[in-house]
Amino acid sequence: MKLLRVGPPGGERPAVLAEDGTILDLSGSITDFDGDFLADGGINRVRGLLELRLPALRGRGLRLGPPLRRPGKIVCVGLNYHDHARETGAAVPTEPILFLKAPDTIVGACDEVLVPHGGEKTDWEVELAVVIGRTARYLPSDEEAMECVAGYAISHDVSERAFQLERGGQWDKGKSCETFNPFGPWLVTRDEIPDPGQLGLRLWVNGTLRQNGNTKDMIFNVPEIIRYVSQFMTLYPGDIVNTGTPAGVALGMPDPKPYLRPGDVVELEIDGLGRQRQRLGVAW
Repeated sequence: MKLLRVGPPGGERPAVLAEDGTILDLSGSITDFDGDFLADGGINRVRGLLELRLPALRGRGLRLGPPLRRPGKIVCVGLNYHDHARETGAAVPTEPILFLKAPDTIVGACDEVLVPHGGEKTDWEVELAVVIGRTARYLPSDEEAMECVAGYAISHDVSERAFQLERGGQWDKGKSCETFNPFGPWLVTRDEIPDPGQLGLRLWVNGTLRQNGNTKDMIFNVPEIIRYVSQFMTLYPGDIVNTGTPAGVALGMPDPKPYLRPGDVVELEIDGLGRQRQRLGVAW
């Protein structure tokens, strides 16, 4: 299934995408898509609702909000593709590099991305996002890790490299500016993606293909990441794990690096997970 939330910011209603592309309204039966929904068997409830005659949401220009109401936390993995490590001149990590991204960075897949005040090196990163569906704590195996996955989505892990790498401290300050995690357009349930280790990822800037990778190039795959993270922090239903980006980011290019500027348009897609499109604006 493809779960989505439709409507203006703060007023989204839960919906499901039918096989013919129709958006079916679930708001009469489902309050919202969040951690409580996932923990309480919500995905199975939606499957049952598909047997009913659900109303369609119609109208031009329907906004697709993030398919998950604000997550508890966003855990990110850095330098998790062999080609991305090479392009940045970094050694291949022997253990996953983890950092956190503020949950309020989440916006819809086609919402505006804002260059922050003082931002000079705003960069793009297409990533496979894993949505947690059950509590993950000290998981002993990759098999049990996969049982904790509710589904997948596209994350755009926007990064301000000047804040991340030149201002001291940890990476979080370059990752947590407002609008820095477009998410969606929908949450695809785990059963629709039998092998998250064979997905193509692509990103364009102003029509030029910049990233063209595949999750098979991950250093640490999805179950390894979930199991590993669970040894250091508890993952709860509704948490998101961004699993890293392939080569092709501005940081890895020769000078002058083509960092994002207001007016630029970024488009992203991952096999089976849909497509995003954002225009860059300026934080007021």
